[in-house]
Amino acid sequence: MIVVTGATGNVGRPLVRALAAAGEQVTAVSRRIPPVPLPAGVRHHQADLTEPQNLKPALDGAGTLFLLTSGDFMAAGGDLGSVLEAVRDGGVQRIVLLSSQAVGTGELPSDMEDAVRQSGLEWTVLRPGSFHSNTLQWAEAVRGRRTVTAPFGDVALPTVDPGDIAEVAAVALRDAAHAGSVYELTGPAAVSPREQAAAIGDALGEPVSFVEQSRSEARAAMVRFMPEPVVERTLDILGAPSAGLRRVSPDVERLLGRPPRTFAQWAAGNIAAFR
Repeated sequence: MIVVTGATGNVGRPLVRALAAAGEQVTAVSRRIPPVPLPAGVRHHQADLTEPQNLKPALDGAGTLFLLTSGDFMAAGGDLGSVLEAVRDGGVQRIVLLSSQAVGTGELPSDMEDAVRQSGLEWTVLRPGSFHSNTLQWAEAVRGRRTVTAPFGDVALPTVDPGDIAEVAAVALRDAAHAGSVYELTGPAAVSPREQAAAIGDALGEPVSFVEQSRSEARAAMVRFMPEPVVERTLDILGAPSAGLRRVSPDVERLLGRPPRTFAQWAAGNIAAFR
């Protein structure tokens, strides 16, 4: 059996679907009741990783775990060591961890990866870049005003489709040969916020204007829902990304046998959110 944490998120939802479609026994773990029905045969367990003792019923009979720790987990002082202890005690043998491309470049700390490597369990690490779906934060403004407001309008990064991340995760979860591997997951080409806004407009069939924020304007908006140190680190990465963060990785195509989906493809497939 495979356990998927973060099962109602942008990666977790398509991952659960992919595993179920492949005939795997799946337990979907999330903090909230899923807003839409899970695939037939998938079991749901409601639990919060900040209370790892509540994971036990989900882990009974599980061999592999997809581990996704949210920003809320870190902000709440979540103890990954306690989570990994509960996972070991539950009989899980292998973990696929969703990390970040910025860990590999040294721009984010490696604490989570280090804990998983030192857990005594087999592991695979996925390091995605920024998600195409991060642009859903623009949906309300696009629906109401056909406008996108963001900083660093012409700084391009190879953002990745969360559906591609999910497909790679399904491959890694189903095949123990991926144990001990680290995969960097990006889209096929770098794309800037200005270009993303244009792609959304193309998918809508209507122009979407782009308004560039200053760093201070972006910071003032972001501190409303993110801790200040995280905001500053995020703005540093978005405004002056390293060469490593700009690099297009071949890993998605190598693992899936097809190119990763472009931002324009993602926008076309999710355009209902912006109408």
